[in-house]
Amino acid sequence: MSTSVRTPAERAVGLLADPPDEPDLSAGYLDLLGPATEPPPSLAQSAMRSTFLPQIYEKVWRPAGFNLAKGWPIGPDTAEEHAMARDWLGLGQPGESVRPALNVLDVACGPGNVTRALAAGVGADGLVVGLDASATMLSRAVSRSPGPRPLAGAESLRDLPGGARLRRRPTAQPHARAVAEAASQQPRAAEDGGAPVCYVRGNAVDLPFRDAAFDAVCCFGALYLFDDPWRAVDGMTRVLKPGGRLIILTSRRPFPVPAGPIGREVRRRAAGFTGLTVFGDGQVTGALAERGFTGVRRRRYPLMQLVAGQRA
Repeated sequence: MSTSVRTPAERAVGLLADPPDEPDLSAGYLDLLGPATEPPPSLAQSAMRSTFLPQIYEKVWRPAGFNLAKGWPIGPDTAEEHAMARDWLGLGQPGESVRPALNVLDVACGPGNVTRALAAGVGADGLVVGLDASATMLSRAVSRSPGPRPLAGAESLRDLPGGARLRRRPTAQPHARAVAEAASQQPRAAEDGGAPVCYVRGNAVDLPFRDAAFDAVCCFGALYLFDDPWRAVDGMTRVLKPGGRLIILTSRRPFPVPAGPIGREVRRRAAGFTGLTVFGDGQVTGALAERGFTGVRRRRYPLMQLVAGQRA
């Protein structure tokens, strides 16, 4: 079956390293975590998983907090940030007649604001996958995307990656109608003709996708939340194709911390209390260079930095 007639969810499952026999799409996104027990979250992680923050994230928290950290009004606003991400990842821009048909991953996508911005720069034959561990964030993302709505019943995917079909639990409806109804609930292409979108609930540090599954990977405003950020960078590198591009927007420490045991203890205690890692100049660019990325570049802001590179 050609990719042009497969749903975004079917295509996303085809990118998984270990596709489940009965993928859970009942909430409108592909849930790979379920009710699994997780370690106690940090203060910052608790906020991201709350029911309140997803409601204000796009219009209040994200533009106010991030724009100030980037030096507003001198630094780029959200629209400029999204345009820069598309450019540095080798995507097109909204309104362009020809945009590349790429597979793009948005790691720790939250309510999907960046995911949708990336989809606007990818052709209709591409796919943009937004991954996050927060069910509340993904519910918001699904509600904000064109087309997706959770079904009242549970649905699943069978016989993937080839010849995939969506299947609902047995109902009185004919099978063909059930398939069409389930497929209709999955995220559509962006309204301006961009790429289709699928949201996945999964572990952003231990990415569930197979090696070299994506042409581009984005991680905006999340690396500093991970308990092990360098393991997360390893995962992003692994799922990138050779020649694929990675872009990261993360924290930046505007002043040096003393070297030696005292400086390490200060950083450790600060990260342990807040759950935030504040990266010094050269840490993220150095991490990409160590992993073989070429053309590494960075744009510094007062409290944030934008770093990108291309996998060799």
